[in-house]
Order: sequence, then C-alpha cells, then structure tokens
Amino acid sequence: MTSVSSVPDFVESLLGNEAKDLLTHKAKVSKDMLHLPGSDFVDRIWANSDRNPHVLRSLQSLYSTGRLANTGYLSILPVDQGIEHSAGASFAPNPMYFDPENIVKLGIEGGCNAVASTLGVLGIVSRKYAHKIPFIVKINHNELLNVPNDYDQVMFGDVEQAWDLGAVAVGATIYFGSENSTRQIQEVSKAFKRAHELGMATILWCYLRNNAFKQDKDYHLSADLSSQANHLGVTIEADIIKQKMPENNNGYGAVAKAIGTSYGKTHDKVYTELSTDHPIDLTRYQVLNCYCGRAGLINSGGAAGENDFAAAVRTAIINKRAGGTGLISGRKAFQRPIEDGVKLFHMIQDVYLSDAVTIA
Repeated sequence: MTSVSSVPDFVESLLGNEAKDLLTHKAKVSKDMLHLPGSDFVDRIWANSDRNPHVLRSLQSLYSTGRLANTGYLSILPVDQGIEHSAGASFAPNPMYFDPENIVKLGIEGGCNAVASTLGVLGIVSRKYAHKIPFIVKINHNELLNVPNDYDQVMFGDVEQAWDLGAVAVGATIYFGSENSTRQIQEVSKAFKRAHELGMATILWCYLRNNAFKQDKDYHLSADLSSQANHLGVTIEADIIKQKMPENNNGYGAVAKAIGTSYGKTHDKVYTELSTDHPIDLTRYQVLNCYCGRAGLINSGGAAGENDFAAAVRTAIINKRAGGTGLISGRKAFQRPIEDGVKLFHMIQDVYLSDAVTIA
C-alpha cells in the first residue's frame, strides 16, 4: 500500500481528493497472480518463449532506453495521428510536428523508450535517428478521406520496410468487433509472424469498434470487452498490448440487452471476484487477460484536453498499481510547446520511477 506523503510532490496537487483513493486502494485480485515488470523482465519472461534471440535483443532495446531504462516499464511517444485523426486536426495546434524530425526529437528529449509512428515519418529520418532511440513502425492505419468514413485498418507498409529502416518493433491496430475484424486479425497475425522471423518485437493496438458497444455508456471502454480484445491480441503473439484505460464494466450484458439476445460469453465471477468498479481493479482485469502480465499492458494517454498533466499522472498511477507496463502518450505531449511535452513525459516517468507508488 502506498503512502500518500511519499510519492512525487506533484501527485497530490494534481489529483486532489482522488489521490488517497488511487494510492491506497487494495486490489481485488492479488498481485501474486501477476508477472510484474522489473529489470529482468526480458530474461524472466521472454527468454522462455518461442521468440528468437533477435527478438529478445529488440525487446531488450525497448526496455533499456530512456529514463525508464532497466525498470521493466515503458514510456512511448506514438504519432500516427496524422493519418488516424488527419494531419490538420493533429498538428495544426503545434505545426512544428508536421516535420517528422521534431517528432523524434520530442521522444529523445522526453526520455522515452521508443517512438512509434508511420513508415513515412520514421523512414525519412531513419539514418539520423534509428540508432539513437528505438523505432516502432505502425504498419496499418485507418484514414479518414473516405465518404462515409468506414473505419477500417488497412496496411500502409510491410514488415520488411520496417526492418530496412532499422525498426526494433512493428505496431498494428485491430478493430475487434468490427465487420472487418476477421481480415485484420489474419493480416496482422501474418505480419507479426514475419516480424518475429526478422527479429522485431510486436505491439498491438487492441481497439474495439462497433456501434452496438455504445449504449447507456460507451462500452468500447468496458473492462470485460476490452480485456477480451487483449486476450485475442496475445493469442496472435503480440509482445506488448496497447489498450484504452477501462471506465466501466459488463459490456457483454449491455450489448445483450440492447440487441435482445445473448452476446458473447462471460461469467458472473468476472464482475464479483475478478473486478470491482474501481479503476485499478478494472485495469488489473485487463492485465490478467495479457497472460497475467507476461505480455506488458500499456494504456493510452487519450486525447488532449484542459487537464492533461493531471489526466496523464492519474493514468500512470492506475496502470502501474494495476500491474501494467507503462503509458503511450501522444497528443497530450505533441500538441503543446516542446518543453511542456517533455515535462509531461517526465512526470509520467517519475510515477514509474517512484518506489513509493507500489503495486496494489
């Protein structure tokens, strides 16, 4: 259990009345069930797997870079929003990031473990920077010029191109629950197999996408549905899972009620013994579905807003105390002056560096 007075000074001031609850909560599911991050994480987990020595070297590179080096935690800068949300919507607030070099510079100055971006962004600066910070090439995207928008992840590049430019990992998104999910699962599974053959690690954005998940609440953010997406992601050998932080639960029940028939499969104990409504318990259930933490769970920082520093620190505390592996934070960092983006990353990282912020 964490002592509120011993955590970084900024935590209480940013989180206010919520600080004590987040820092002292005792999790429903024991941390003893988890494979927790640590300096030996690659040796302890991945050296026993079917990943070849080149993949182990790539994973070790990710875990050995930046301010969180050799802690078992990750702080990643992702900038694929120029496609996923359009370049104008993403970069107009801070036009310097139309230039890919500034994206990479932010990752380095921010003390990140890696930069995740598009084939084009990383390819155009790879000879200058690929040996200075690990590159993660996002190989599929959803672009927004189609009318109407069809929300489909399609391949924009291939694994060999990522390897050629010096990437240590490839990333991809699957919209689980969408009408295109079966094809996406097959494409990404094949790509991840090839990435492992070439010695690169794999990171999967396990997103849900279906209008049926929007009922009285947005159950795209439910612990049970998002956790099943995680479980599907590790099934196709994603080494790291990226997921949105859960905000509610029992998406299965809400969808079944809305469509008037049974939906999916779940169990009462998911809601009575394996989780509560507390955000740390909801996130721990996500970790459980990542093979009890053998595949690291990184939660997303979310869209930029009015209280980005508080939101980022809150997310970091929940992720860490739940047994997660770190944060992947984009718009909160690059849609502001670079010194503020660096400050935001350092605050996130300070949560993971603090021995006083313990596993719940």
